[in-house]
Amino acid sequence: MTIWFSLIRYNLLSPEDTGFVGLQNYQFMWSDPAFLPAVFNTLLLTVAVLVISVVGGVLLAVLYDQPFMGRGIARLLVIAPFFVMPTVSALIWKNMLLHPVYGLIAAATTALGLPPIDWLGEYPMLSIIIIVSWQWLPFAFLILLTAIQSLDQEQKEAAQIDGAGPIAMFFYIVLPHLKRAIGVVVMIETIFLLSIFAEIYTTTAGGPGTATTTLSYLIYQLGLQQFDVGMASTGGILAVILANIVSVFLVRMLANNLKGENER
Repeated sequence: MTIWFSLIRYNLLSPEDTGFVGLQNYQFMWSDPAFLPAVFNTLLLTVAVLVISVVGGVLLAVLYDQPFMGRGIARLLVIAPFFVMPTVSALIWKNMLLHPVYGLIAAATTALGLPPIDWLGEYPMLSIIIIVSWQWLPFAFLILLTAIQSLDQEQKEAAQIDGAGPIAMFFYIVLPHLKRAIGVVVMIETIFLLSIFAEIYTTTAGGPGTATTTLSYLIYQLGLQQFDVGMASTGGILAVILANIVSVFLVRMLANNLKGENER
């Protein structure tokens, strides 16, 4: 039905004005000044959150794998943000942390004698990346910590006996061991990050302008704000195509990694 709607003129505000238009909706979508920025913002948000969550997850997993007092409670606190609903998470960041008047970050900068920053107004995409990364970092941490704990302790002890330091052990033992887990994290997170919506809707509403408009939010604007079912369906088809292109690339990358592991 979505494919069919993308090929017809169908606006709920003008239900009598309908008919088959072929690929005309796709031409209009491609010429829409908000389309290419939405694709760029979608890819930027996905890549930035992946880098932050994977790098931060690896570092936190290595840190929390070490024994220290209160490690169980500390792990629980790190994992907790993943169980907060996206809308609630966005509201917390918007009103309690990033608000330029009564946010905690504004209070800290004011105490240091610095002017407060309107994060969502001046740095909207960076703010969205921070919010989404805060939510998905615990997921990467949980998967990577589980993978680290499956590392053979005898291998680590043998490396220590051979004189390997912490940095050498991380790059030559821990990181290669985490390669498969990192691939799984990247693939699973990408599937969800391509459809991020609640955080944008709650904080910036796609603005200022199209600064934080992603494909999912553009489809929402076309379908539920402009009531243009045909154009919204076209955006949905293009979003599925983009998601499949990214997924094929990631699946092949993960398959090559698993093939290499099995050959070794």
